[in-house]
Amino acid sequence: MKKIAIVMGGYTEESVISLKSGKVVYENLNRKEFLPYKIYIYRDQWILKDEKNHEYPINKHDFTVCLKQDQILKFDCVFNVIHGTPGEDGILQSYFHLLKIPYTGCNFHQSNITFNKKYCLTFLKEFGIDTAVSFFLNKNQPFCEKNIIKKVGLPCFVKPNRAGSSLGISKVYKKEDLLPSIEKAFKEDHEIIIESFLKGIEVSVGVISFNHQIKVLPITEIISRNDFFDFESKYGGGSQEITPARLLPNIERKIQKLAKKVCNILNLSGISRSEYILVKDTPFFLEINTIPGLSEESIFPKQLNIAGISLSDLFKQSIDYSIECSKKL
Repeated sequence: MKKIAIVMGGYTEESVISLKSGKVVYENLNRKEFLPYKIYIYRDQWILKDEKNHEYPINKHDFTVCLKQDQILKFDCVFNVIHGTPGEDGILQSYFHLLKIPYTGCNFHQSNITFNKKYCLTFLKEFGIDTAVSFFLNKNQPFCEKNIIKKVGLPCFVKPNRAGSSLGISKVYKKEDLLPSIEKAFKEDHEIIIESFLKGIEVSVGVISFNHQIKVLPITEIISRNDFFDFESKYGGGSQEITPARLLPNIERKIQKLAKKVCNILNLSGISRSEYILVKDTPFFLEINTIPGLSEESIFPKQLNIAGISLSDLFKQSIDYSIECSKKL
């Protein structure tokens, strides 16, 4: 049986979601084909926990574990479910690439581009993808609030450039609220993005891509009970998620076509979930997650369920594809 390291945790507040996603992967891997291990990655420690909650340190030099004297555990593949850094931004992907250990999801190049909102939006705009008007700001960089508002207007959104799960995001209605929102975002990242508000229908689109075969999952319409789709809305029941979304067939096809186009432009593999705002029948790209949540509260598993795709089958496909791709390197 193939030994699978399910890496979870991470360095951000998203770690609590990652642990839930990791539990889902662990429970749904077919034990006739795979032998899964739970690996917890935090800033201060990398450890394996067994069924009896015994902890074993990870050897970071080669990503092995000494379970007993002279018994070294090596993994056939890594199943990455870390949301945020270091699992979604290319850091771990680069590490496993250097060690020649297969890992699920897209490679380090794509991970780095997609996790950085500035890079991703700038790149996609070159291919004609509609996005909100935006303003980028580095920490300690002088700025003029009047010029920012002149460009993006009010209301607007202030976001950390490299963060997920809507952490550090604010919706700004008044000029006097802009600076506190910028300071809040800078607590999450030293780069931020300020975007114009797009009034329309928010949708989330799950995509599965293996060997350039792209399948778009049923689209989810998001109705947040809060001011926007924030962390509490995503994981605390503060939103209504309707799958399939209530869209006219021609609009649904337009969004599906756009999701495929984005996936092809970014050359993604594995699974992803992208967000759009539908403004007068035109979808505007917001962002993309290359390691979407897999917990019971998450959107992606619900889309899979409606599409008739089991988690077990998807996870097997992800692992098999990753191992096959590693042989070509």
